[in-house]
Amino acid sequence: MGRSALRSPAPERARAASVEASDVAPSEPRPTALKQSAPQKAASGAKKPLKSKKPAGGGAASTAKAPSRKASAEATGRPQVKAKAATPAPKKTVAQKVAARPANASKKGAPKKAGRVAPAPVLDAAAVAKPAEPKPAAEAAQPKAPAARPVKEPVAPPPPRVEPANRPEAPKAAGPAPAPADAAGAAATNPFLSSEVETFASNMARLWEAGGKAMAAYVGPRERGEKKSSSAEIVDIARTLGQVVEKWASDPDRVLAAQREFAGGFLDLWTGTLKRLSGEKVAPVVALDPKDARFKDPEWTEHPFFDFLRQSYLQASKLANRMVDDVDDLDPHLRHKASFYVKLLSNAASPSNFLPTNPELIRETIASKGENLVRGMNMLAEDIKAGGGDLRIRQTDGSGFEVGRNLATTPGKVVFRNDVFELIQYSPTTEMVRTRPVLIVPPWINKFYVLDLTPEKSMIRWHVDQGVTVFCISWINPDSRHAKMGFDGYMRDGIIKAADVANEICGTSQIDTIGYCVGGTLLAVTVTYMAMTGDDRIASATLMTTQVDFTEAGDLKVFADEDQIAAVEAKMAEQGYLEGAGMANAFNLIRSNDMIFPYLVNNYLKGKAPFPFDLLYWNSDATRMPAANHSFYLRGCYLNNELARGKMEVAGEILDLKRVRIPIYELAAREDHIAPPQSVFSGAKLFGGPVRFVLAGSGHIAGVVNPPAKMKYQYWVGGEVEGTLQDWIAHAEEKPGSWWPDWRAWIATLDATMVPARTPGEGKYEALCDAPGTYVKIRS
Repeated sequence: MGRSALRSPAPERARAASVEASDVAPSEPRPTALKQSAPQKAASGAKKPLKSKKPAGGGAASTAKAPSRKASAEATGRPQVKAKAATPAPKKTVAQKVAARPANASKKGAPKKAGRVAPAPVLDAAAVAKPAEPKPAAEAAQPKAPAARPVKEPVAPPPPRVEPANRPEAPKAAGPAPAPADAAGAAATNPFLSSEVETFASNMARLWEAGGKAMAAYVGPRERGEKKSSSAEIVDIARTLGQVVEKWASDPDRVLAAQREFAGGFLDLWTGTLKRLSGEKVAPVVALDPKDARFKDPEWTEHPFFDFLRQSYLQASKLANRMVDDVDDLDPHLRHKASFYVKLLSNAASPSNFLPTNPELIRETIASKGENLVRGMNMLAEDIKAGGGDLRIRQTDGSGFEVGRNLATTPGKVVFRNDVFELIQYSPTTEMVRTRPVLIVPPWINKFYVLDLTPEKSMIRWHVDQGVTVFCISWINPDSRHAKMGFDGYMRDGIIKAADVANEICGTSQIDTIGYCVGGTLLAVTVTYMAMTGDDRIASATLMTTQVDFTEAGDLKVFADEDQIAAVEAKMAEQGYLEGAGMANAFNLIRSNDMIFPYLVNNYLKGKAPFPFDLLYWNSDATRMPAANHSFYLRGCYLNNELARGKMEVAGEILDLKRVRIPIYELAAREDHIAPPQSVFSGAKLFGGPVRFVLAGSGHIAGVVNPPAKMKYQYWVGGEVEGTLQDWIAHAEEKPGSWWPDWRAWIATLDATMVPARTPGEGKYEALCDAPGTYVKIRS
């Protein structure tokens, strides 16, 4: 059956009636080939003998029926229009009229076929373009049973047909309205014409627009001269790794061995992947570390493709780290830098950080139709704008936090203020307090309220509740006016001045002190200077995660060589200080897999705002550093380690830690990445007086801020600070929970006398404002 036949679903009887009516209707002129007399038709039918070998009974019957029906119609005298009324036929188009001709009427003078004119199917444009060819008699005489039945529409839509170029297209308005089945068929034929695709395309347009905003936020400050681009970090990375490559290139045999090892491991991995694809169970070549949060999605191990990506990446990273470790004759500092940079670049290249190679990101993007990327790009533009042209990664939702409202809420008063700090005296919660007050010296590179985050986490509040009169320094957030303020300025106008004020308020001659991180280093310098000058106003010092010996100072030493310090000094010389983001970025780079890349993926690829977290809000609230003070700290401590070597000069005194005879409580954190415990332990051995060394569980902040009520982590106490840290731990006693009660018992041994509680602002120093003061609220 031809394609044209499929397009004519009308029954055979209706088509026959239509053809017959068209033969006799006087109102419609017919082609001359159709105007024949009855004898001519009979003659033309008689001239064609049947050549078919098959029985022609069916064919003869069909040829006999048509004349008899027509003859009976003429005999009754029934007008032909009655046949139209009985079986209405649609109005013929030109193509239908041409198709109604007998096949033997296509040429003049052709033999005429006797009998009923068989109705022809509706022709397409090609049939209209040329007359129908005469059919052989044998073909005409054969039975056409399939053509006698009504043709059903196919269930599936026909394939798209190429229309001839010469066919005029009918106006759309004149055509019939498409049926619902036709619309569904069009959607099935072209699945890209759907609402989901339209939404995705719209989101991609929005993504492009948001990307333009992000680019403008980055380029704008540089075009206006507000921000200068620097490639010093990239140059240092390239120079460092280039030296490692040179060392490897000098030993071709080692390079060849490394290549064989890598190729062998990759071949094992590829073979295992092929086996997994064939349905076999294969043990992984590189086992998954359960602590590695990057690959916690099940697809990383269950799907062969993503499992192959994960293992390939981990294997390449492992080999890259070994290339640094195995190279010979490499300077220790250069090896440290190269190892750090390789680890950093490996973390950045993780397949978990990219949309096409992260199964979780792929699912998120498909489910949201790209909406996650739009949200992420908008947040990226906001964070670049907030950083003044540099990306300031948001690590928490800070909209719900406010210093003085739900952070740093321990009651107290600011009782002294100068150009360096504000001194806060906290209100007592007990009737009797310890006679000797305690002065807290926080780091100047962060704000003090890490020790007073919330009432449940506040170390300051806990000390107050223990009957201790607590004073705390709140450093100024410096600007260009403080450019020339050095270490000695922070010591004399900071710690020593605060100790004097606290002693005057309390009527005491001595004070106990607590220093945290770099604030502890400044406190150690201060007590050493006071020991050198015979000053005994400070009775004891507690040093929390504090370094005085920077030999094993950890990954921060990567940024402390001559070239990099000179670059930092050049940057500080332009405005008189270092932006707080500079030091914060250095701390984040040390733990890039925890502090950088998870937020890049969550914020800018998943499009999810980070959760509100008070500690991360404090971490993002960085302070600036005066040029002179920061330069002295980098060179004197990290670069030259002058304090431990007895060569640091402050305010005209060469400092010697052995001259310090006051009691020292030294706290280290076992998982500290900023002040490594072995570095703290080494420094504890340099003091000349009694030292109680305590090792806390967890890290630089959680190991320090560990309220006893939480019963988290543990701590170790032991004997003298001798030998190595590992030896000390082997003989130490482990105790559960917080170390704070141990400190309270230790300081009670130094002074256990009690006096009535002191109210802030009563006496010589009046209250200037409520705690936490004004300096802490100055944002960078």
